[in-house]
Amino acid sequence: MASVLVVMGETIARYGFPEGHPFGVDRHDAFARQFEARGFDGRVRVAPPVPAEAGELLLFHTPLYVDFVRERSASGQGCLDGGDTPAFRGVYEASASVVGATLVAARALMAGAASRAFVPIAGLHHAARDHAAGFCVFNDIGVAIEVLRREYGLTRIAYVDIDAHHGDGVFYAFEADPQVIFADIHEDGRTLYPGTGAADEVGKGAAVGAKLNLPVPAGADDATFNAVWPRVLAFVEAASPEFIILQCGADSIAGDPITHLRFTPAAHGRAARDLAGLADRLGHGRVLALGGGGYDRANLAAAWNNVVEGLAGE
Repeated sequence: MASVLVVMGETIARYGFPEGHPFGVDRHDAFARQFEARGFDGRVRVAPPVPAEAGELLLFHTPLYVDFVRERSASGQGCLDGGDTPAFRGVYEASASVVGATLVAARALMAGAASRAFVPIAGLHHAARDHAAGFCVFNDIGVAIEVLRREYGLTRIAYVDIDAHHGDGVFYAFEADPQVIFADIHEDGRTLYPGTGAADEVGKGAAVGAKLNLPVPAGADDATFNAVWPRVLAFVEAASPEFIILQCGADSIAGDPITHLRFTPAAHGRAARDLAGLADRLGHGRVLALGGGGYDRANLAAAWNNVVEGLAGE
């Protein structure tokens, strides 16, 4: 069994929005209960989150935006975007903890303390450098990519996204950056937020061809996933990345209240298992999986624990 680290705990559990919001604070515990029931707490290493420092947030986000979040966090009033992402007291600290959890995991992989890692409340792929969007305040993925490049000198980082929503905050931040290999299977933007990620969005400038968007129609199931997934694997393998990030949002599973795909948790297990195998073939073994979206609690618990199982090679 591969060495797997799961970063989880109270500080990232606090990342959630007021009662009635799809992204509630109960998502972490829904994962944790099944994690314990399946006996993973005795088979993988668990570490607590450590909040990201302001200087780490600024590797990706603008100073004006970080200050704005801090101000709204103190007041707990208003929204951080057009209405999807409400402010609450402590939102800055909770959001910084999500980023910090992802950095704990990324640094552990780079130090060789584990070969794979998973963070349940993470993968906030809609946040842009200068604004919140789609329930996402700080983009932990973007910060992690910058840390991996600046601290460790990596030049080929793969980002794979199977959340129902297009990972627009990651895509557009690195659209012209050839060092970020981007592959995203998502519900067609004509039927789901954020409305982006068309197949002809393949990167810009020196990054043309380093981005793969695979929109699938509403109602797409595991047969569709299994048909397109080999394209993702081949695309990523051809780039020989030094580090692989998987955003494994569970809102692509049948029954999610705000999306229209019909995958099963088996797709998430396959994605984790296949990427772990690819990372081993590339000689480094490093895969960092992030929970992303998912608003049916049973779905996210099953999918994310399947990801842990797949990362472990079980």
